Amino acid sequence: MTSDAWHEKVKAASSAHAKPKGTTFAYGTAGFRTKASLLDSVVFRVGLLAALRSKKLHGQVIGVMITASHNPAEDNGVKIVDPQGDMMEQSWEAYATALANAQDDDAVIHALQHVVERHKIDIEAVEANVIYAVDTRPSSKSLAVALKDGLNALDASSKDFGLKTTPQLHYLVRCVNTENTPASYGEPTEKGYYEKLAAAFHALMKGKPRASKVYVDSANGVGAPKLREFKRVLGDDVLSLEIVNDDIDDPAKLNRDCGADFVKTQQRQPLSSSAPAGARCASFDGDADRLVYYYTDPSGDGKDGKFHLLDGDKIATLAAMFLKDLIAQCGLDINVGVVQTAYANGSSTSYLEKTLGVPVTCTPTGVKHLHHAAQRFDVGVYFEANGHGTVLFSHSTLALLQAHEAQSPAQQSALDALRALVDLINQTVGDALSDLLLVEVILANKGWGLDEWDGCYKDLPNRLVRVVVADPTIYKTTDAERKLISPPGIQDKIDELCSKYKETRVFVRPSGTEPCVRVYAEARERAEVDGISMTVAGMLQ
Repeated sequence: MTSDAWHEKVKAASSAHAKPKGTTFAYGTAGFRTKASLLDSVVFRVGLLAALRSKKLHGQVIGVMITASHNPAEDNGVKIVDPQGDMMEQSWEAYATALANAQDDDAVIHALQHVVERHKIDIEAVEANVIYAVDTRPSSKSLAVALKDGLNALDASSKDFGLKTTPQLHYLVRCVNTENTPASYGEPTEKGYYEKLAAAFHALMKGKPRASKVYVDSANGVGAPKLREFKRVLGDDVLSLEIVNDDIDDPAKLNRDCGADFVKTQQRQPLSSSAPAGARCASFDGDADRLVYYYTDPSGDGKDGKFHLLDGDKIATLAAMFLKDLIAQCGLDINVGVVQTAYANGSSTSYLEKTLGVPVTCTPTGVKHLHHAAQRFDVGVYFEANGHGTVLFSHSTLALLQAHEAQSPAQQSALDALRALVDLINQTVGDALSDLLLVEVILANKGWGLDEWDGCYKDLPNRLVRVVVADPTIYKTTDAERKLISPPGIQDKIDELCSKYKETRVFVRPSGTEPCVRVYAEARERAEVDGISMTVAGMLQ
């Protein structure tokens, strides 16, 4: 296809997907995300860029996921997944933003031509290959049509995988690209995904007692039907799961008063929860890439039904502890590190560094930042406090685990466990299902309940406040988003406020997914946190 030919074909297709006037888009930490009614042109153009990305990478398969994760049902979003199942290379985000904001069909061609020339892409020589999936939102199907139009405009070969969780799509991308190679990641089907996790879980739970029932809140999202399908593959002999908030037929219920984001930000159970006091509870978010655990104390023990949240920080410390112990039992020289963001509770950082002796790195918020930082460790554990995270094993570590010969039955048992963990953990992206299984394995192996896990360290009281502002883009940060440099003067006021209290930390950052800024505060006492967070929120209004 000559340049004139593809220009004309793209322009003709683009004319049916005009950009809404007066709207500016930005490819953020999770791709594009806004009101679904504004996204038709954006998703069409993502199809174009995904095709170019595949051509640039010699025809490797690129993924596209249509979802808005924990956002309300009227929102939607779209993001591009690179061949190994990780986020699209950061340098290409500017191309996505420029393309989404092209004002007319000619500007679309100009933006595409810039990418073609910059990367010397031969449009004719390489066929593009793209797979895509959607979540349960009513707008997802029509947006998938727009995506397909963009892919067809550049003659990309594509496959619609239909309804999937976000981590399933990431898994599938990596599997398709590594199929029939020494680095094969698994069978590139949904069934293959379930069977890989189930086999690893059974291996790790062999000889362990069946755990208590887990009440899993699926946020009335795609995690509900997928968890139900996984249960059929796993069986009930090693794990009992009761799925709640599983109504995907009423779009208005998606993420409403339930799900991981609600539980984390409100620090309470979903409003519809019927789980008894003391029960083991977990929440996914709308696209099943976040996980948090929680429980309430039984009444009559002097604690009056206190709510306990075990968030991404707690999961990270639990995983790091278990992995470090197994590696030590094997006698291997493998370093374990943890990556956090500014949202991590200060107590978790202190526990990791001072009690466990695990190095901690802090990065800006966003999976792409944590994922890349975790790759610097032999075994990198990364979790955001919101419950999104996973564990990465370096290529050299994987080779060492396969080649190592145990010197005792105890070493062999630890080595087998590490090898099974490699399969249990979805290393492409945070995966609520995979992470839930990881938590259950660790608790079973340690003989712990949620109270023993929670007792490893005590969180400093904290609060996260969402503040709607006229223009979130004016808020600029530094020091891994822990310091505000614009607008000028606000950070000085925050520092002065914090100096009046002990063990106090506050930061302000613009959201990468919503039109707002967020204020995070932690301090020694709950009353202090509430007052500090609202005072800082008032500075921004």
